[in-house]
Amino acid sequence: RRATANRTLTVLKAALNHAFHDGRVTGDEAWRKVKPFRETDAPVVHFLSDDECRRVVNACDGAFRNLVRGAMVTGCRYGELTRMRARDFNAEAETIPVRESKSGKPRHVALTDEGQSLFTEMTAGHTGRDLIFVRDDGITWGPSHQQRPLDAASTRAKIEPTATFHILRHTYASALAMRGVPMGVIAAQLGHSDTRMTERHYAHLSPNY
Repeated sequence: RRATANRTLTVLKAALNHAFHDGRVTGDEAWRKVKPFRETDAPVVHFLSDDECRRVVNACDGAFRNLVRGAMVTGCRYGELTRMRARDFNAEAETIPVRESKSGKPRHVALTDEGQSLFTEMTAGHTGRDLIFVRDDGITWGPSHQQRPLDAASTRAKIEPTATFHILRHTYASALAMRGVPMGVIAAQLGHSDTRMTERHYAHLSPNY
């Protein structure tokens, strides 16, 4: 399928660009000329309804519930959330910074009232270096600790397909789009370099689309 070829091309170009920036090849002109197929299938973005969000949160246990709530109110990736420290939360500015992101560029996520309440609760009584989100046993969340409890919560909440942190990120962005938040703001919240990806995934959900 053309959509599959486009996704493969994106990964290939990323690898070639990495090699170029590391000085392993002398130029990037060759693959810059290769263009993806046009008019491929539109991306299917799965997101949870408000009721499904409540069911998933209620089905989560202990500290994992706060981690899921954090994803829902920030749109942050699992790894971004698990690296946040108490000192990062700025209650006056109502923001939480993402210092290490997939794109390599830091960003500040503006918090809603619900988000501010959660981070105020999670940072109360903690020193600046303390991680905001840790497991019930106090151990740091690891790279593969998230999906099994989210699978279990999805089963209890009767969510199909099973929720993932990527779906929680889509849920956050979709909710903003449906409330009329400009695409540029959503892109900034998610850490997209521009609005093209944001518009491709969420513009159809906006009331003024």
